[in-house]
Amino acid sequence: MTEFRLRIAQNLAEVAPDAWDACANPPGLQGDERFNPFISHAFLNALETSGSVGGRTGWSPVHVLVESGGRLAACAPAYLKSHSQGEYVFDHGLADAYARAGGRYYPKLLCAAPFTPVNGRRLLVAADASEGARAVLLGGLRQLADKLGASSLHVNFADAPDMDFLRESGLIARKGQQFHFFNRGYASFDDFLNALASRKRKAIRKEREQALSAGISVEWVTGADLTEAHWDAFFAFYMDTGDRKWGRPYLTRAFFSALSEKLADRVLLVMARREGRLIAGALNLIGDDALYGRNWGCLEDHPCLHFELCYYQAVDFALARGLKRVEAGAQGEHKLARGYEPVATFSAHEFSDPRLAAAAVDFFAREAEAVDEVIAEYAGHTPFRKE
Repeated sequence: MTEFRLRIAQNLAEVAPDAWDACANPPGLQGDERFNPFISHAFLNALETSGSVGGRTGWSPVHVLVESGGRLAACAPAYLKSHSQGEYVFDHGLADAYARAGGRYYPKLLCAAPFTPVNGRRLLVAADASEGARAVLLGGLRQLADKLGASSLHVNFADAPDMDFLRESGLIARKGQQFHFFNRGYASFDDFLNALASRKRKAIRKEREQALSAGISVEWVTGADLTEAHWDAFFAFYMDTGDRKWGRPYLTRAFFSALSEKLADRVLLVMARREGRLIAGALNLIGDDALYGRNWGCLEDHPCLHFELCYYQAVDFALARGLKRVEAGAQGEHKLARGYEPVATFSAHEFSDPRLAAAAVDFFAREAEAVDEVIAEYAGHTPFRKE
């Protein structure tokens, strides 16, 4: 019988990058998500070293490690949370209801990629790990939640294999919905447009013309071409978006430099320039199979510029790279008319108080029915030509 050892890392720097990445993005993976940048050591460590998580942010790293034979067999990015901000799986209603009933919802334990509504692996297991490593990893998360006095355990935006395992292990599934663009063999953006109904095709062409009509040019910046000047400009855009939404920007300026240092070849900045000055930009991360849109901002308002930088340029890039899809982040019904299709997302949850668990089961079941209805409704209103 294989012997496993559980350990908690309160700082990802304690874990060798190669060992973590052998679990997070094992070589030789097949399917629609081979390399996911958001669970890589470089991305998660950049959040910590930049102060975007840790300290007084309400995100305290408590990564769960499973070791066997002196090697890392499995791991999970985990955080003790004192709030529910930056998660994109909204549980404020549960927290409020539990507080009114006399309970204490926070702290809670979250297994996720911070600030990232992207489906992916969450229970990270090395390809050569012994059988049972994933079960030990989940057991470690449960033990940690109990030891830390957490009200609940949450695994957000888990992929299908992890969700199957989590359901079988007794966690409660919750369904959400996003919009993704799928490359259905398109050779170019015009090829994609030809798959649309005539009226929708004309509307998109008009939007793209309008977005650049003020003498705006667009550039893709990635890899060695990324400079601190680009990040200075983008951070100003990012902060402006936070101010407009009356929210607290999560990411520090230092995060973007750390990201560029470790993952430059996985970063795409789509930048807009007018009269020689950078005026807007969108940050994307590049996987082996998908382009992931994350943040956007601007210093000048121009009609349709958001659509151009965040959606149309992302499709252009994905088609040029032969990527299978574009994931443009959470929410956004307006994405539907621009060729992005409704898809389901999933998370899994466990509550220490059986009363709260019962309430969650009921709420999540009714919510899932509503999500299914919305997805079916959206699917009937895609811009594609009817066969």
